[in-house]
Amino acid sequence: MAQEYIEIRHARENNLKNVSLRIPKRQITIFTGVSGSGKSSIVFDTIATEAQRLLNENFSLFVRNFLPRYSQPDADAIENLSMAVVVDQKRMGGGSHSTMGTITDIYSALRLLFSRVGQPFVGYSNIFSFNDPQGMCPECNGLGRKIGVNMDLFMDTSKSLKEGAILFPEFAIDKWDGNLIMQTGFFDGDKKLEDFTDEEMRLLLHSEPYKVKTQMAGKDFNLTYEGIIDKFTRKYITRDLKTMSERTQKQIEPYLTLGPCPLCHGARLSQAALSCKIDGYNIAQLASMEVGELIHVIANISDKNAAPLVTALTERLGHLIDIGLEYLSLDRPTDTLSGGESQRVKIVKHLSGSLVDVMYIFDEPSIGLHPRDVHRMNDLLQKLRDKGNTVIVVEHDPDVIKVADHIVDVGPKAGSGGGTIVYEGSYDGLLKADTLTGTHMKRTMPIKSKFRPHKGELAITKAKVNNLRNVSVNVPKGVLTVVTGVAGSGKSSLINQVFLAQHAEAIVIDQSPVGANSRSNPATYTGIMDEVRKAFATENGVSASLFSFNSKGACENCQGLGVVYTDLGPFDSVKSPCEICGGKRFKDEVLEYKLNGKSITEVLEMTVEQALEYFEIKEVTKKLQAMSDVGLNYLKLGQPLSTLSGGECQRIKLASELHKKGSIYVMDEPTTGLHMSDISHLLAIMDRLVDTGNTVIVIEHNLDVIKNADWIIDMGPEGGTKGGQVMFEGTPADLSNAKQSLTSAYLQN
Repeated sequence: MAQEYIEIRHARENNLKNVSLRIPKRQITIFTGVSGSGKSSIVFDTIATEAQRLLNENFSLFVRNFLPRYSQPDADAIENLSMAVVVDQKRMGGGSHSTMGTITDIYSALRLLFSRVGQPFVGYSNIFSFNDPQGMCPECNGLGRKIGVNMDLFMDTSKSLKEGAILFPEFAIDKWDGNLIMQTGFFDGDKKLEDFTDEEMRLLLHSEPYKVKTQMAGKDFNLTYEGIIDKFTRKYITRDLKTMSERTQKQIEPYLTLGPCPLCHGARLSQAALSCKIDGYNIAQLASMEVGELIHVIANISDKNAAPLVTALTERLGHLIDIGLEYLSLDRPTDTLSGGESQRVKIVKHLSGSLVDVMYIFDEPSIGLHPRDVHRMNDLLQKLRDKGNTVIVVEHDPDVIKVADHIVDVGPKAGSGGGTIVYEGSYDGLLKADTLTGTHMKRTMPIKSKFRPHKGELAITKAKVNNLRNVSVNVPKGVLTVVTGVAGSGKSSLINQVFLAQHAEAIVIDQSPVGANSRSNPATYTGIMDEVRKAFATENGVSASLFSFNSKGACENCQGLGVVYTDLGPFDSVKSPCEICGGKRFKDEVLEYKLNGKSITEVLEMTVEQALEYFEIKEVTKKLQAMSDVGLNYLKLGQPLSTLSGGECQRIKLASELHKKGSIYVMDEPTTGLHMSDISHLLAIMDRLVDTGNTVIVIEHNLDVIKNADWIIDMGPEGGTKGGQVMFEGTPADLSNAKQSLTSAYLQN
C-alpha cells in the first residue's frame, strides 16, 4: 500500500513561521528541538487541536454545547488527519473517589469478578464500588478515612460566645451564622462554654435543624439553625473537600483531623462487600496489593466461570507491569500520581482498545523513567504503531528518539529564533545533520573528576514514609547531591516528604504547574511588574495602578485582555483584536506616559535580553538576569504564561527562586522539558548556587546531571515494596564501580 501522509501547509500558530510538513501515517514520528522552538505548537496547537475540532463537528449542535471548544488553528491547510488520542503530562485529578483501578477500568473488571464467583454471594458489581451508595462504607461515605473536627482549634471553651469562643471565622459571633446562634435564645452569650450544661453543649454543637424566627429590616423571617459541628460536617466533610477551591481547602484544613475509618479501617466498602472473598481475599485486600503481586493472585484463580475475566484482568495488569508501574496498587488515589506516572496510566487505558488507525500523540513519555525502563516505553510505542496507528511523540531523550521511523527537528533556537523545520528524515540522517539536536546526540559528558568537599551533614533518620524501610542517610551540606533510582524506589518519599518536613526553610522547585492564564506573564510572575509600575508612576507623578491591565489602566472595551470574544452559541467563539486599544490592553491616556522614552506596552513587548539593556533598576535587572541565566532571554515580558511550554514554565519558576537567599534548594526532575543543549545551562545554575554557599539536592534520572554531582544517593533496588533502601552513597566515580546499583550500569555507557 502506498505511504499516506498527514499534510500541513503554512502553519502559523504561536512562533511558527509558515511551516509546511508531511508526516507519515502508521509510523512513529518524533518531534525534537530546544524548549520553546515550536514543537508543541505543531503537534498540540495545530495537529491535535484540528483533529479534536473536526471530531467534535460530527456531533449535533446540542451535544457540542457540552464539549470543549477548539478554535481553528492558524494554517492554510491540515489534511488527512485521523482521530486523535492525546496522552499528556497533566496530573490526574478526580479527588478521593478516583483511583488507579477506577481510571484504568481494572477495578470495574475486579468488581465483576467478585459478583460472579465471590463467596458468599452478596450482590451485583455495584455492591463492590466505594462510589456507589450500596457499596460504600456508611461511616466514611467510601473515603476510607474519617475526617473529624479538631475541637481545640475550632473553639476555646474558656471564653463565652460574646468573647469569641468559636474560633472558626465563619461561625464568629459577628458573622451571619454566629449571629443566628444568639438569635435562637438557647444560649447565654456571657456564659463561658466550659460552664455550659450537657444539653446546652449538645444544642450548640449537634442540634438538629430548627426554625428560628428573626427580624431583618423590620420584617419577620424564619431561618434554620443547626448545630455548628453538624453544619460544618455537612458543608465541608460529607462533601469531598478536594473538589472545592484551593482557597477553601486552605481555610478549612487547619480545623480538620484525619484518621482511618473506625468501621472499614480504610477499606472504603460496606461490611457486606468485605465479607465476600475469592481464595481467601476480599476485594479491598486485592486492590491494596502491588500490581506485580496482584497479577499472580488473579492468574491462580481456578474457577472456570471466571476464566474470561481472569484473562482480561491479567492482560491489563500485564500492561501496567510492561510500562514500569508494577509498584503501584489499584487503590492508589490518582491525584497522588506524578506527571510521568499519570501519563503512563493513561497509556494503559488505550493499549487494550480495538480501535485502529488512531493518531496517538505523546508529550515526553520518558519523563520520570529511569534509563533502565526507557526500553519499556519504546516497546509500547512500537506496539501501538504495529496495530496500524500513527504515533506522534514530542521528546528530548536520545534513547526514545532512536526508535523513530521519522524525525522532525524544530528550531534552530527558541521563541522568535525558532518556528522552522531544521531537519526531517531518519535517525541516521539526524546524527549527520548540523543542528543542535544532531550535534548533541553524538556528545557524551564525562564523569566529573573533582568533587567539592562537604561542609557538614543534614541527617535523615529512621524514615518509614510509604515504602521507605527505616532509612537513615546523611545529605552533605554545601555540595550538589543527586538522588537517583528507578521509578517508585522511594526518592520522592525520602526528599519531598521526609527531608522537607524536617527542613521547611528549603526552597522547592518542583513540577507543580505555574498559575497560567492569559492575564499572568513573566513580568507579573517574577515580580518585575511591581517595580516597573512604580518606576512609571514615579516618573510621571500618577498612580501605579494605571500601569496594570488588571486594574485602572485597563482598556474598558476588552477589560485589559487585548482581544474581544464573540460568543456564537454552539459554534466556536470568535477571538478578534480589540478595536479600541488595538490589542495593547491599556487605555490611550496610559500609553502617553513614558519611561526612558518607552510606553508600558512597548516595555511589555521587550524580550528579556532587550529589557536587560533598557532597565537600570537593580531589583528588575537582578530578576531579568536570573531569567537570562536559565535560558529564557528570548521570552517577551508580556507574553501570557498560558502560551509557555512545560519546560519554560519550570525554568521561569527556577528563575523566580534564584534571587532568594536560601541555604537549601530542592529540585524535582528539573530537566523535564529541557533539550540536551539546555542541560549545560541548568548545570551551570546548579554549580553557581553551590559555589555561593548553598546546598542543592536534585531528584533526577538524567545521566548528565548524575555525572555532574558531588554526591549521589541511589535508592532501590526496585520500586514499591522491593525498593525503599539506600543502595549507594558516594561520588559518581565510585558509583560507576558499584555493582549493586542499577544506575551504575548506565553511567558507564
